[in-house]
Amino acid sequence: MIEENVILVNEKDEQIGLMPKLEAHEKGVLHRAFSVFVFNDNNELMLQQRALDKYHTPGLWTNTCCSHQRDGESNIEAGRRRLQEEMGFVTALEESTSFVYKSPFENGLTEHEYDHILIGHYNDAPVINPEEVAAWKWMTLDAIKADIKVNPELYTSWFKIIFDKFYEYINIS
Repeated sequence: MIEENVILVNEKDEQIGLMPKLEAHEKGVLHRAFSVFVFNDNNELMLQQRALDKYHTPGLWTNTCCSHQRDGESNIEAGRRRLQEEMGFVTALEESTSFVYKSPFENGLTEHEYDHILIGHYNDAPVINPEEVAAWKWMTLDAIKADIKVNPELYTSWFKIIFDKFYEYINIS
């Protein structure tokens, strides 16, 4: 299997190069990414539990899906592609905001991402890809916020950052 490249960017989200994904995480270099948040008509967010054999943050709960844009792919195109690959459905997405974060992991890898938040709506059950997703559930934002306070170790770092600093950009109610 050929390893995918990530898009290296500067602090203005301007593309400055490409690098294999694992190498970018080993070196902790800034690269473009996206986080998709899909809500249902009850204002519940679809969460996914990352597959247990992911190379970082396995088994942690996070937003509906997330990944990296491919060279020449828009944020929306990338979000729709990955939503299909991970959760088995596609829906309209719109960009909300973006931010930069850096989060080292116990295995020596570091996420250093220029993360674009994408919002969508969907009411049905996903058809999860077990290579990417262990489980899924709907939760209200208030319930998630409360659970993160009690069980922060169950959630990915970027998800906690979004809930802490960018809550107004995902709270669609």
